[in-house]
Amino acid sequence: MRLDKYLKVSRIIKRRAVANEACDNGRVTINGRVAKAGTVVNVNDEVTIAFGDKLFAFRILSINENAKKEDTASMYEIMTDKIKS
Repeated sequence: MRLDKYLKVSRIIKRRAVANEACDNGRVTINGRVAKAGTVVNVNDEVTIAFGDKLFAFRILSINENAKKEDTASMYEIMTDKIKS
């Protein structure tokens, strides 16, 4: 699954256009490398997103094309949710 679609389906970012923009601006990394919106994600990938002065890092646990709102929390594991210093 594409990175921008995963971010939307998992409800980490609400709209795919916003996820696409974050990727295009170099604010998203997968396993330490800057990722584009079309990058394919895999289970156990570590993704980090920079939102302004905040870092949000998570590990992908599952990939579901059509996830219900109740199931999205089980798609990833939060590793870091902190403010950059």
